Amino acid sequence: MTGAITFIGFGEAGGAFARPSDRAFDRKTTHPSTRAAKLADYEAAGVEGCETARAALTGAAVVLSLVTADQALEAARTGAALLEPGALWLDMNSVAPSTKRAAAEAIEAAGGRYADVAVMAPAHPARRAVPLLVAGPHAADAAAALAAIGFARIEVAGPNIGDVAAVKMIRSVMVKGIEALTAECILAANRAGVTDAVIASLDASTKARGWGERADYNFDRMLAHGTRRAAEMEEVARTLEDLGIAPAMTRATIARQRELGALGMGVPDGLTAKLARIEDGLAARRSGEEAA
Repeated sequence: MTGAITFIGFGEAGGAFARPSDRAFDRKTTHPSTRAAKLADYEAAGVEGCETARAALTGAAVVLSLVTADQALEAARTGAALLEPGALWLDMNSVAPSTKRAAAEAIEAAGGRYADVAVMAPAHPARRAVPLLVAGPHAADAAAALAAIGFARIEVAGPNIGDVAAVKMIRSVMVKGIEALTAECILAANRAGVTDAVIASLDASTKARGWGERADYNFDRMLAHGTRRAAEMEEVARTLEDLGIAPAMTRATIARQRELGALGMGVPDGLTAKLARIEDGLAARRSGEEAA
């Protein structure tokens, strides 16, 4: 495989997947408030950070799109006009099948080759050992390109764009829904002063992982990534609506993920510290709303 490897979007996943020989562009470099942090991300990963999408995409043979869910389609439409003929656009974003099909139309119309890629586990700690599902008419070429980059667990799932997106989106109903339900349950237990009793009761019925550990982990995910995960769940809701299913629980999950992600408080160690910080953050927000 010849030509540059480019990352469009360079957050947690980009930093986990990139190699020193790669290029990256993230629109946060164009904003004064986030530029320094993003340049530091490029330096930490050893990648060539580009000032514009055009610079990043010029000469790129393979593009890994890893933006936030609400920017996935716009990234494809913007990038389509800048792609080299025949370049592979690997859409690794957590979006609805219909969103991926719309992105594919833009890339293919411009002479690029689009592949639907689903990242089926957190980027850390697996990094390029994370399991990937690939679909679309260029899936075999996409899988070969991913293997050449160093990804080790790749499965070609079929020729239809949107198929692996559907797997990822529908799976998220459960994964992120459980996180949101955890928040609702444990916060209520904390306010009632019965956290230990509730956790003990849950432990008695589920032994695969203690609920204290599970709650701590789920709060980790929401505090660090709740805003992004809420955006992904909007795409999950769209997926369900496309299937004729009203996403009632999914809408509630979006609200809970967004609420905790918006606290912007970092991730304290341990469940007790997390609960205390969350309660302080929620109280401060309520006070602000009442004052307004």
